[in-house]
Amino acid sequence: MSCQHLVCAHCAHPVIEGRCAVCRASRERLHGHGFAGLTPTMIAIVLVVALFASLMLEHLVNF
Repeated sequence: MSCQHLVCAHCAHPVIEGRCAVCRASRERLHGHGFAGLTPTMIAIVLVVALFASLMLEHLVNF
């Protein structure tokens, strides 16, 4: 879905312009899907878990 033709109910301007907080939130919800649908926080958590798992695996191999 595109926000090019959507009009904000809060400010009555096109959502694509992002003139108010409601427009910006709607535009981000429509277009800000992040990497593979993950938020930046979830990406950071996945990276930390992967790092922890690799360290644990390395420890088990060297044990």
